[in-house]
Amino acid sequence: MDRQIIGLLKPTLELEFNWSETDFAHIVMAFTAAYALGLLLLGRFIDWVGTKIGYSVSVVIWSIAGMLHALAKSVSGFSLARIGLGIGEAGNFPAGMKAVSEWFPKREKAIATGIFNAGTSVGVVLALILCPFILRNYGWREVFWITGALGFVWLGLWLVFYDVPSRQKRLSKDELQLIYQGQEFDGKEDAIKIKWIKLFSFPQTWAVVIGKFLIDPIYWFFLFWLPSYFLARFDIDLTKPSVPLMIIYAATTIGCVGGGYLSSWFIRKGLATLKARQIALLIFAVIELCIIMLQFVTNVWLAVAILSLAVAVHQGWATNVFTLASDMFPKQIVSSVIGIAGMSGAVGGILFPMLVGFLLDYYKVIGDISVGYNIIFTLCGCTYLIVWSIISLLIKKAGSVKIESVITK
Repeated sequence: MDRQIIGLLKPTLELEFNWSETDFAHIVMAFTAAYALGLLLLGRFIDWVGTKIGYSVSVVIWSIAGMLHALAKSVSGFSLARIGLGIGEAGNFPAGMKAVSEWFPKREKAIATGIFNAGTSVGVVLALILCPFILRNYGWREVFWITGALGFVWLGLWLVFYDVPSRQKRLSKDELQLIYQGQEFDGKEDAIKIKWIKLFSFPQTWAVVIGKFLIDPIYWFFLFWLPSYFLARFDIDLTKPSVPLMIIYAATTIGCVGGGYLSSWFIRKGLATLKARQIALLIFAVIELCIIMLQFVTNVWLAVAILSLAVAVHQGWATNVFTLASDMFPKQIVSSVIGIAGMSGAVGGILFPMLVGFLLDYYKVIGDISVGYNIIFTLCGCTYLIVWSIISLLIKKAGSVKIESVITK
């Protein structure tokens, strides 16, 4: 929700501060650059201090940064606030995936990942409801104050209820045994010292890295530019709750859970874990070609249908790429791998907005910004199949990485 607010407030802030599309791209890039660095650092930090403390630190940083947007008065001010938000939010997926690795056997990891990843979709839909309401009744600054403060509500619940399975007093022995089924459990859940640079020598690492680098920027484009797309293409009033955007972002929830369920279903049917993930990713890559058709659409609800399918399938893809890391690496180093992969996705997110900003500003000058969006949607649609081919080559002969190969002696 905190990440999405800037996209929903973009038309309001553009009028107040006279931003260009390139100015907005710079603000987005500030977030993604900080997110990239934060993923690299916080992924390692969470493996070091553990899930409970690491996640808590992450949420405190990003909630404070979210609130500080209300004090910004320029592109530089918003960029600084986005840097803080990016660093804090960087801990979300490394900590979340580490929690999944701690709490679920392999056959359940993908659907568990899909459920927690669906939280991002719920946050976006909540933003679509809360943001216009607060904006209309109070102002844009209050949007940042109120939504940023909600993180501290979550923090209290997290500190009370979460712990690793071996220390969780609410678990029975049978439940604990079920959790450890299918895990390469060595009796230790505490932090270990790893040869961090060694992670880059594994093709399994590069499969996840490339899967994030080339695909993550597409979803960030959906998050930050879709409100402006609907304003420019269909003249939708973003000062009111937007039903089309609600439908699109709500569809991502279905994709998160459905994507995890699909590969888990393949595993239950007898397919090897990595083979099941590959087949699911191929199905999603083929479906994503539908985005290319968006350039021929003139009806708002047909555009909503295509984009709903596209973002849902993207989240199904993302769920399985995340789960690949927990499939191929021991849980003690999952956060580090996710951090590296997430950083690569954020680096892609730094570069892609530059192209988006250039195309939209260029075609706005010549009078048809829709052409810029059409080019972008075509690039997005083709990318998934290319990435699937690369991932398949990298993990073709790869198995699981053994903990002994990365431990510092």
